[in-house]
Amino acid sequence: MPGPRFPILDNHFHLDPRGRGAEAVKEFLRAGGTHLTLVHKPYRDLPPGSLERTRLAFERTMQLADVARAAGAVVHVALAPHPAELTEMLKAGLALDEAARIYEQGLELAAGHARAGRCIALGEVGRPHYPVEAEVWERANALLQRALELCRDARVAAILHTESATPDVFADLAARARAAGLGLDQAVKHYSPPIVGPENHGLFPSIIASADSAEVAARQGTRFLLETDYVDEPERPGAVLGPKTVPRRTLDLLAKGLLTEEQCWQVHSANPKRVYGIDVAL
Repeated sequence: MPGPRFPILDNHFHLDPRGRGAEAVKEFLRAGGTHLTLVHKPYRDLPPGSLERTRLAFERTMQLADVARAAGAVVHVALAPHPAELTEMLKAGLALDEAARIYEQGLELAAGHARAGRCIALGEVGRPHYPVEAEVWERANALLQRALELCRDARVAAILHTESATPDVFADLAARARAAGLGLDQAVKHYSPPIVGPENHGLFPSIIASADSAEVAARQGTRFLLETDYVDEPERPGAVLGPKTVPRRTLDLLAKGLLTEEQCWQVHSANPKRVYGIDVAL
């Protein structure tokens, strides 16, 4: 069987110690995938509430990256306390000031890993995608601003988790990135709808690789990344999309003539270099 003609990156992939782990990565590779952006996620047995818990959770994500590398993938890591961890701490009884302090410490810890070259982005950072009280929303946005500033200082990208991205949401996030001095190519909208043109206000869309979204994106241009947001949780097998999806979707776009081989190189190699400064090659 001939090898791949171009690299294929899944730009948002999670692993969980309770999940399929290396088997999920091997499934991705067998489908034609080559590279992964492994994004930190909350772990059920390490709930937020202290900097030490955050430290242990980051170490786990880096260990899972090694698992994925041992399975044969080229892996780059994104680290940050997930935006939902702020409200999870509030549910656990912490005051907002204390929860925000611990969350910001986690951001600074992630930035330290970035400066040391252990991660290529702070992610996921952002704000709740569900209704919260006004003071929580205000504090979450302040923490998002701090995350963007840390990305600027560490010279890494921000992978943004927010409410569903409309043109107005894109405009708001772009304004926040500019205020922080972070380049818009380094402001990556995770779980983006297929908005590739001016309506994304310059953010870099990481598009969920459903058939409809990928085709709509490819018809608009090549300034996007593709992701599954695979979560590797036994409770949600195959969610959000399965490990094979990005390779299969890319090859389907090629077969349908919606992307050429040169354009596949653009999406999966030139774009990650533009966003993260990494080399994605065979």
